[in-house]
Amino acid sequence: MTDDDDFDALLAFVEDELAFATSHYNDSYLDRRISSRMRRTNCETYASYFETLRTDADEQEALLQAMSINVTGFFRNPDVWDGIREVLRSLSESNDTVRVWSAACADGREPYSVAMLAHDDPAIDADAVQVLGTDISEPALETARSGVYEESRTVDIADQLSFLDRYDAYVEQDGRTFRIDDAVQSNVSFERHDLINDEPKTGFDLVICRNLFIYIDNEYKRSMLETIAKSLQQQGYLVIGKAETIPPNLKSAFTVRDARLRIYHRDAVETTSLTSSAAKSNRS
Repeated sequence: MTDDDDFDALLAFVEDELAFATSHYNDSYLDRRISSRMRRTNCETYASYFETLRTDADEQEALLQAMSINVTGFFRNPDVWDGIREVLRSLSESNDTVRVWSAACADGREPYSVAMLAHDDPAIDADAVQVLGTDISEPALETARSGVYEESRTVDIADQLSFLDRYDAYVEQDGRTFRIDDAVQSNVSFERHDLINDEPKTGFDLVICRNLFIYIDNEYKRSMLETIAKSLQQQGYLVIGKAETIPPNLKSAFTVRDARLRIYHRDAVETTSLTSSAAKSNRS
């Protein structure tokens, strides 16, 4: 077998036996993550790593964690959070309850950022804001549920939190350890959800899904965005990463609110129309 064949066989094993949808991700992204694990296990070829992977349950878990996209931070891209603030203010004015879904939330810093922003802004009714954070990584979700974060040499958590003038009202700092206040945690819940394979949610006013689609092959972005569209209330909001775009065949489902910040409205179209549009696209 060639290296390409060995690589493909490895990916097939991960998808079929470990239930991680490798076919949806860019090969370059997958190769970087696999190569990192190969170096850690002193495997020089895909074939030798495949043999290790098939017989070592701990390595299977380690690879799945490596493949999970876990780059995150509090208030990442502050200008986008200014835009999210405006969205939350608008929703708070017109809704008794504001339901927010932070999809692919990694270790929870994004959903906690939403909750802290709601508590910090007097124009937002924090009691009305309910945030759900979801991810495919159970270890990441365990960290999220604990609400405790350790600062590293390369990550300055205090600098991230400085988006808020008085972040110490919502986070307790002990040296390099930061713990989210109970009042903020009460606004946030977490559960496992696979945006690729699992069913849509329902009734959300705002979905934040940032910096996931840049790793996904174009042919699979549509189905994931359909899941999000079906999870949103009509005229709900979607925020994606600043380097990401809505595929042309789904632009009828979303209207641009702020092109620079990648904030969209969910248009008042039926979910059946989305499905029909997708089927038409597949036939063309």
